[in-house]
Amino acid sequence: MKQHLSHLYLRIGCLIQNDIEGTMSRPTIRDLANEAGVSVATVNRVLAGSSTVKPGTMQRVKDAARNIGFYGTGAIEGRIAAARPRFRFGFVLHQPSRAFYRNLGNAIEAASERVDGAVVSVEVAYIETLSPQNIAAKMLELAEHCDAIGVVAQVHPTIMQAVEAIEQMGKPVFALISQLATTGRVPYVGCDGWKIGRTAGWAFDHICKERGKLGILIGNPRYRCQEMNESGFRSYFREHATDFTLLEPLMTFESTAVAQEMTEKLIHENPDLKGLYVAGGGISGAIAGLRASGMAGKVVLVGYELMDSTREALLDGTMTFAIGHPLPKLADVTLDGMMRAASGKIESSNHTTVLPFEIFTCENI
Repeated sequence: MKQHLSHLYLRIGCLIQNDIEGTMSRPTIRDLANEAGVSVATVNRVLAGSSTVKPGTMQRVKDAARNIGFYGTGAIEGRIAAARPRFRFGFVLHQPSRAFYRNLGNAIEAASERVDGAVVSVEVAYIETLSPQNIAAKMLELAEHCDAIGVVAQVHPTIMQAVEAIEQMGKPVFALISQLATTGRVPYVGCDGWKIGRTAGWAFDHICKERGKLGILIGNPRYRCQEMNESGFRSYFREHATDFTLLEPLMTFESTAVAQEMTEKLIHENPDLKGLYVAGGGISGAIAGLRASGMAGKVVLVGYELMDSTREALLDGTMTFAIGHPLPKLADVTLDGMMRAASGKIESSNHTTVLPFEIFTCENI
C-alpha cells in the first residue's frame, strides 16, 4: 500500500512539474506584443475585441500569434472576424437569359467572396422588362435593405429620379457598363465607349478586303455606352477611312430576335454589305442572322463580349473581332468603391473608374 502511494505521489509530482514547465515555456501576452511590435495594452484590446484597434494592427497581432504559437490565437481570429465591417450591395442587371449579364452577375458574386477585411454579401436582380419604371422600382426596392446599388441602365428621367431618391437615403449608386452622367456625379465603372468605337472602326479599316457599306446595330440609344460606341466609330471613319459608307443604325431594342431580323433586313436591302458593327445589345441575334442568310464569314462582324455564342462565332469565322469588358476586374473595382463610399471614406460622386477593354479574335481565345 505504501509502495502504491509513493508511486502515485511521484506521478502527481511529475504532472505538476510538467505543467509548471509548460506554463513557463508557453508564450505570454508580452511575448506576443514584442513579436507584433505593439504594446501589451494593444494586445489586451485585441483579445477583448475592442473596436478601437485598427484592422491592420489586429492582423499583425494575429500573424504574430500564429508565429509564436500563442495559446489565444483562436480567440484573436474570432475577435478579428467579429470586428470586420459588413456590407450588403444590390445590383440591377438585364435579363438572365442574356449570357453577358449572367457572366457579370457571377463575376460580382465571385468578387464578394474575394473581399479581404470585410464581409460582403450581394443581391443580384435580373430584370426581364427593361422599362425605366421597372429598373427604377427594383433599384428603390433594393435600396431599402442594401448599403449601395449598382445598375446597368439607360439615361432616363425616371432612372435619375430613383438615383436621387437613393442618394437622399445616404446610399451611393454606381453605374456599371454604361454611364448615367458624363459629369461623374454618378460613379461609373466600365470602359471608354469612345475608344471602343474607334477601335471597332480601326478593325473594319484593317480587316475588310474591300471598301463599301457597313451596317450598324444599336440596342437602345438611351444607353450612353452605345451612343458613345457609335460616335467613336463614326469619328474614326471621318478621320481615317472616308471611302466606307456607314448606314444609319437600326434598333434592336436589346432583343436577340429583333437583332436577327434587322441583320437579315440589312443583308436583303444591301447585298453588297461589307461589314456589320453591333454597337449595343444584339450580337447573338446578328450571328444568327448572318448564318441564316448564308453570309457567315462573308461579312466582317465586330461586336462585344466573349461568351459561348461569340466564342463559337469567332472560331467558325462568323464573327471577326470582339471587344470585351474585364468582368473580374470590373467586379473587384466596383465592390471596393462601394465599400469605401458606403463607409464614408470617399465622396461617392467622385468615384469613377475607366477600365481597359479586352480584344478577342479566333487566334487568342
